[in-house]
Amino acid sequence: MWSLCALILGFCLDLLIGDPHGIPHPVVYIGKLIDVTEKGMRKLFPKTVRGENFAGAAIWLVVVTVSTGLPAVILCLAYGVSHWLGLALETIMCAQILATKSLRQESMKVYAALKTGDLEKARYAVSMIVGRDTEALDEAGVARAAVETVAENTSDGIIAPMLFLAIGGAPLGFFYKAVNTMDSMLGYVEMPYKNVGLVPAKMDDVFNYIPARISALLMLGAGSLLGLNGKNGWKIFRRDRYNHASPNSAQTESVCAGLMGLRLAGDAWYHGVLHKKKFIGDPIREIVPEDIPLACRLLYGTAFLGLLVFSVVKYLILF
Repeated sequence: MWSLCALILGFCLDLLIGDPHGIPHPVVYIGKLIDVTEKGMRKLFPKTVRGENFAGAAIWLVVVTVSTGLPAVILCLAYGVSHWLGLALETIMCAQILATKSLRQESMKVYAALKTGDLEKARYAVSMIVGRDTEALDEAGVARAAVETVAENTSDGIIAPMLFLAIGGAPLGFFYKAVNTMDSMLGYVEMPYKNVGLVPAKMDDVFNYIPARISALLMLGAGSLLGLNGKNGWKIFRRDRYNHASPNSAQTESVCAGLMGLRLAGDAWYHGVLHKKKFIGDPIREIVPEDIPLACRLLYGTAFLGLLVFSVVKYLILF
């Protein structure tokens, strides 16, 4: 029950303050742990395909063990001293695991730059939240990239970690963040990460499989409540939810595309290399900068609906 209270309070705290600059963030330290562990495992295992695969598996085990175990020990000690101290610490942890406000803030920076006509500033702003090359994107391309990342990260940054928090409190939430961060840092198809990143990438697919589909259904419900085209959202979700190299990334993107009547995805450049991608959605209308705040409203609606559903289910299980 204390972890459920921490989740609700942490969600509210995240909405209020987001990720303030200057305050150390646990994900930064998870990233440093990944970096240090990667260097160590590369020296320990042979530089062969099989050796690098085993190195990636070892990195994964070390990082998830430390990232889950350390907050579990801290919270165990804190709750042993006082339930209120434990609640306070776990609330802060939950707020740091969720990224609702920060995702909206960063995407709205793209919108603000587009509205002032500063395309270069908009390209830079969107480069901070996407992995693709942004130097040659036009206004529509920038807006599309921002909408896509809001749609995809509604699952990765909010609903998926929220689900893990609801199941196992902050320790399981940090487990998820470790899995997701390893995929972001190591899960590339290009060298030198192709072999080392295999296990982290596959494990991210495994642990996002159910959350991505729950996120899509929650987004569909939120979009319908917000007056968007729920019927088309369901249609595009069923048709295009696998139009991505990842089995999970297009789940929420397809719902978002359908709800908003847009065509997302398609070919994109990464590190100077063109990656051929399928389209998601139908071009019922052209994308415009105003679609970014619309996607953010959909993000918030999905987040609130997710919190409501997870909290009610956990409460019913507990009592």
